[in-house]
Amino acid sequence: GLISWSLSAIGFIALLNKREMIARVFTMGHLFLFAAPIALSYLLAQKTISQSRSKTLGFGAVIGVVNTLPLILTIILANAFDIRRFLINVSPELIDILTFHQGAMSGSLVLLLLNVALSVAASALFLLSDKWRVIIGNGLVWVILAGTFSEILLNRLRSFFGTAFTGLIFTGKSLNPGFAVFIAVLGGAYTAFRQRREEEKEQTPNRKTFLNLPQTVINRIVLGLVLLFLPLLLGSYLTEVANNVGLYILMGLGLNIVVGFAGLLDLGYVAFFAIGAYVMGKLTSEGALGLHAGFNFWTALPIAVLAAVAAGIILGIPVLRMRGDYLAIVTLGFGEIIRILALSDMLKPQIGGAQGILQIPKPSIFGIELIQPGQIYYIILIGVLLAWFISSRLRDSRLGRQWMAMREDEDVAEAMGINLVNTKLLAFATGAAFSGLSGAIFAPKLTSIFPHSFNLIVSINVLSLIIVGGIGSLPGVVVGSLILVGLPELLREFAEHRLLMYGILLIFMMLARPEGFWPSEITKRELHAHEQQQHPTSAD
Repeated sequence: GLISWSLSAIGFIALLNKREMIARVFTMGHLFLFAAPIALSYLLAQKTISQSRSKTLGFGAVIGVVNTLPLILTIILANAFDIRRFLINVSPELIDILTFHQGAMSGSLVLLLLNVALSVAASALFLLSDKWRVIIGNGLVWVILAGTFSEILLNRLRSFFGTAFTGLIFTGKSLNPGFAVFIAVLGGAYTAFRQRREEEKEQTPNRKTFLNLPQTVINRIVLGLVLLFLPLLLGSYLTEVANNVGLYILMGLGLNIVVGFAGLLDLGYVAFFAIGAYVMGKLTSEGALGLHAGFNFWTALPIAVLAAVAAGIILGIPVLRMRGDYLAIVTLGFGEIIRILALSDMLKPQIGGAQGILQIPKPSIFGIELIQPGQIYYIILIGVLLAWFISSRLRDSRLGRQWMAMREDEDVAEAMGINLVNTKLLAFATGAAFSGLSGAIFAPKLTSIFPHSFNLIVSINVLSLIIVGGIGSLPGVVVGSLILVGLPELLREFAEHRLLMYGILLIFMMLARPEGFWPSEITKRELHAHEQQQHPTSAD
């Protein structure tokens, strides 16, 4: 109740109510107004599943009633006196939203009945079998996602099929009710199809599919084709967003080696990103600060990466005996030193100080300058695929097992014969190489670099995307980058409240999935060991 009331009192519900998800039926304001009781009813049903069904549904009804009481009290007070003297966002518009334009008494009753009905429905959803719960849940998620990003979806479909086709699907910028139902059915049907395929796969694990190829090979071919033609599907703006996501994936794969594999908490990771960018800018700039030594992007790229590797080794040497918080503080200081040096007047004649390095040329291939976001995309894609390949090979190698042993317990690892000095330095150097590569691509992408692009927040964001995606997981780095870097860009239409939505998502994720959205198998086993003990498998 307090959550729903707070979102209403700060003006969040009234602002988002202007954004229809399903035309004339459901707005984004409704989504956040009813989200708290629905989520709580579902979670409580999960904890009371061992009790009677009537009691579980009764708890859902109670949650719906309690959630409505603060809102009804606000409606009564707003009609009794000028409540806006104390709560300026409790406007007549908000009261109309809460009462569904039905007046105080009848509108409050409608609000109560809707809250109770939705809370009971959320409780009932958990009483279904796992199969049907997933099918219905995924269908609803598909509708919510399509409604949230309906404006982006509208623009892309319009560019391919024209306004006549999109007029059948959208009303203004929101989904038609009929198309929303179609998306829900499609999402549920696809989920049921995937469940069927998984069951068949378990029964016949060596079954061949299309052209007698294994399913994993087909999945990789489809993924490769999607990545290859992605700029054509996304358009210029979304391709630019994809490029930014790709740069963070590249940095995330590097920091995942340092933090996820080796267990070394590095908060100064942005320093290597800055070094790669500044070396690239210095070698290739056509302005006054450039070396003018004939370097282009391709010849300067290995030098920028090697410079970042050297910085990683230099950082690693003095912190060899440090662990945990102490290591984090030292690396944090290293990152700030690099940023302050880039900003200082001492190095201004060489790297420009606050004015940065300008006139960095775009990459070119066979004399063709890569100017468009869709062209830069392929350079970033090649870098990400290279980093992914190296990371996956290192993870399963002898060195990768040494990193993981050191992450679990340095003393035991050293007692088993692992050289901690070499192992740590290799982790720092490899992670720095990926970050330097990202910085070297970042500089010509923007054609200019400035010290404010290399703040501490970059390191925090990269570390956060690893945690959100799943520490030590390569697919988790991609998922974390999409959520933390791509999602805020896609939510720009919601102005300053997009960061509130973003924060709510992170809090919910850390409570619901502390292991990350796509965790590694090791992390999953560690965090869910108690569940495996309570529900042993047939193999156990």
